[in-house]
Amino acid sequence: MKVSLTLEHTDASTQARAGILSTPHGEALTPAFMPVGTVGAVKGIEVGLLEKTGAKIILGNTYHLALRPGEELVQKLGGLHKFIGWNGPILTDSGGFQVFSLAQRRKITEEGAIFQSHIDGRKIMLSPERSMEIQLALGSDIAMAFDHVVALPNEEDVIYDAMQRSVRWAVRCRDFVVESGQSLFGIVQGGLNRAYRIECAQRLVELDLPGYAIGGLSVGEPPELMYETLDYTTPELPREKPRYLMGVGTPWDLLEGIARGVDMFDCVMPTRNGRNAMAFSDEGKIRLRNQIYRDDERPLEEGCPCPACQRSRAYLRHLFIAGEMLGPILVSIHNVTYYERLMARARAAILEDRFAQFLQERKEGWFANGVK
Repeated sequence: MKVSLTLEHTDASTQARAGILSTPHGEALTPAFMPVGTVGAVKGIEVGLLEKTGAKIILGNTYHLALRPGEELVQKLGGLHKFIGWNGPILTDSGGFQVFSLAQRRKITEEGAIFQSHIDGRKIMLSPERSMEIQLALGSDIAMAFDHVVALPNEEDVIYDAMQRSVRWAVRCRDFVVESGQSLFGIVQGGLNRAYRIECAQRLVELDLPGYAIGGLSVGEPPELMYETLDYTTPELPREKPRYLMGVGTPWDLLEGIARGVDMFDCVMPTRNGRNAMAFSDEGKIRLRNQIYRDDERPLEEGCPCPACQRSRAYLRHLFIAGEMLGPILVSIHNVTYYERLMARARAAILEDRFAQFLQERKEGWFANGVK
């Protein structure tokens, strides 16, 4: 079956949407946050505990899994779902961003990207067809089109050329997956240029893909420019298909994206910050290494069901100060749970036509504690 989105309701005063994402491996309610399992594991969180956070769909990465253990081994052992023990939906990124951010001595041609592995330096060619071949072997529910990512800020002609190439590559990805039945999402590129973004979106929509992502954002530009880009990009995408904002971000960013009609998000922020003793909460960021939490008996978040919140802030701080590995594990679990609960609360607010109020309440709570 193809991945599809059933829209249930759109908020009365914003573009926020609540829906059901259907995939061959089950459903996920939207808005949805996807924890990042780059190499087949969400860092520090065992699959059984990950399920208890409320996560329904996770992300794996084509680039990393192809380098090790190799897609052939994953396929031989039953595909990515069986290999990692996750029974729900999986989305795999195409590797385009990793070629941009990690690969050494890369060269982009019309055929694809030639680069050196950041692991062992061997020369690798990743093309649209090769990216699709790897993702097919992994067996993900959603495969992302291979795109050309460039740094921002950049020359306008460089951004436009990369956008055009991303569209041409999307056509090649679509032509590859026609026979496989895997659901392909296109990626809208174009930097911060309104005309480029709209052109890219319109040309990708002509391909009639199962879903669409907005890429190339949250790469250092001010949040306000990202929100502005979403303002004119999401209206160009089909109402009846899922919209995915890639690599974003903070809880504030997620809610701003939802208000502009985005359905899906992913980011390493919950686990990366969890490993570094920072917890997310409605009162803002809790930096557990701070001395003020040395004898703090409170949980990270009242009412949170995660195992970290069954302990005190003082105990969690002690784990980090003592160098105990349980600290990063517990706070990572809490942060993913917080993101998933935030999505569930946003969804409830959308269904009740009070998302604008919910957004304002969350902003006021975070802003009062110096967080944005």
